[in-house]
Amino acid sequence: MQIGSVTTPFGRRPMTLALVRRQVETSEIKPGKTADKWKVFRDASEARELLGLQDRSLAVLDALLSFYPDKELRQDAQLIVFPSNAQLTLRAHGIAGATLRRHLALLIEAGLIVRKDSANGKRYARKDKAGAIDSAFGFDLSPLLLRVDELAMMAQQVVADRFALRRAKENLTICRRDVRKLISAAIEEGASGDWESIEAMYISLVGRIPRSPTLGDVNSILDEMELLQREIINVLEMQQKDENISTNAAHSERHLQNSKPDSIYELEPSSGDEQGGMAAGNNQPKREPIRNFPLGLVLRACPEIAMYGPNGTIGSWREMMGAAVVVRSMLGVSPSAYQEACEVMGPENAAAAVACILERTGHINSPGGYLRDLTRKAARGEFSLGPMLMALLSVAGENGRKAG
Repeated sequence: MQIGSVTTPFGRRPMTLALVRRQVETSEIKPGKTADKWKVFRDASEARELLGLQDRSLAVLDALLSFYPDKELRQDAQLIVFPSNAQLTLRAHGIAGATLRRHLALLIEAGLIVRKDSANGKRYARKDKAGAIDSAFGFDLSPLLLRVDELAMMAQQVVADRFALRRAKENLTICRRDVRKLISAAIEEGASGDWESIEAMYISLVGRIPRSPTLGDVNSILDEMELLQREIINVLEMQQKDENISTNAAHSERHLQNSKPDSIYELEPSSGDEQGGMAAGNNQPKREPIRNFPLGLVLRACPEIAMYGPNGTIGSWREMMGAAVVVRSMLGVSPSAYQEACEVMGPENAAAAVACILERTGHINSPGGYLRDLTRKAARGEFSLGPMLMALLSVAGENGRKAG
């Protein structure tokens, strides 16, 4: 430690190890390092929330920098400014004395300036015979030069987060509009489905949007809103398919009645993609792949499975699938039942299904039989995880409101 580089505060202000560390670090700035003081100020302004600063704090920092005569902060220059409180108050737009002291303390706590107090606590400079400043007591701006790269990165991160939040809000607005209009159209045109429950889910989601949401808040609600949108479209698509099947069946019946008995070749499909999408060589309909849902959404709907992940958390689908294997064994689900679910649904969806079963374990008598039943329905194209996840998310939201 360089003894000359560390000074303690005057009067009752306490000394901390953090202050010692900052003073030592400022004495180790790379030789020849320079930075535009107003560029550094703009970066600190962008990053003010990360630094724990307020607008008044920035006004005080602006005033301090105005007392530094050069445009550039330089490692080999005198970086201590020594204005009186009266001068600082004037340049900080008339800020009150108590407020000035509080924001000076915030700047020090944020690690942007360091106090260099004299023996009596006054701020001044001593000059040599040539008139150059030999030593000064006041506020050291060296931490700004030391952290110039860090502050630039923090500012870039804040700008990126702001852009991401704006984009997420736009996506949520569009998805919210689409869901609202799809529900209204389905109700007005008498489409079959439990639209009252779906509308209640939509209203619940909208009610959870905070007045000043964070990026995490918006992304969380957007995931659930997109899930609800997909399920609405699934219901409407299934209804359309049912109508098409009924129409085709009626058309085929009329065709059979009008055909000659010996024209049997017209009724034979030429490939597996024709005549209702039958798979080649058998009578089973082609199974469309089940879409995967975002891991974060699954964990919000099924928080219980997290305790079976590494260190009680799950951060990836690999960890989720590992936890599902543990839970599968605990619930008494046979390896063959789980393997079949993985083959039919995909490993991610099979793990999510196990998480849903764990969440509802008190209402399921035979988890293994339940999983096999879901697998059979998925093989026939009659099962989607969406409704299960939406129901669990709805329950989690109600429990959260009651707890609040």
